[in-house]
Amino acid sequence: MNINDPIPNKTNRAKKMMLWFGMISMSMTFAGLTSAYVVSSSRSDWIQQIELPFAFTLSTLLLILSSVTFYGGLKMMKSNNIIASQVLLLTTLALAMAFVYFQFQGFNGVINKGYYFTGPESSITTSYLYVLVLLHLAHLTAGIIIVINLFFKTLKEKYVQGNTLGFELALTFWHFLDILWVYLFLFVSFYG
Repeated sequence: MNINDPIPNKTNRAKKMMLWFGMISMSMTFAGLTSAYVVSSSRSDWIQQIELPFAFTLSTLLLILSSVTFYGGLKMMKSNNIIASQVLLLTTLALAMAFVYFQFQGFNGVINKGYYFTGPESSITTSYLYVLVLLHLAHLTAGIIIVINLFFKTLKEKYVQGNTLGFELALTFWHFLDILWVYLFLFVSFYG
């Protein structure tokens, strides 16, 4: 970093750094939870393999597709095609909402198989599963709020003339949430 850089450049670098610190912090949280999952798997009451309902697979595909539409939204914004960018942001939002819907359908499937979060019919295994998924959903809720905010900022023409830093930061966070979910999905699907 050059001390003579203009203030806006320093501010942009600081915003990027804050986002990375936040994502690293979230990664550490999930790394701790998945480590605890691994350590707990040696317990005698551990369920060795939970077959996840297909709804979780479908939600995973929807979230991956939402990253593609979000990226397309940024590309359209950079080429000053604001309408196409807005359509892609709304598509990203719709895919995110479909992801949430299928997550809850997945939970219904888990419950129908007799795996509960708490109570006498619950297990430590299913409690971890619920915590991992619900914590990710909490972070995704923040991502959905960010997408809604981006959409309204595009209506107010905040991202014109190459000023797309907020859009780029939001996209980075969204991709992070996507990668995090794919990791959690594969971890729970294949660990055990």
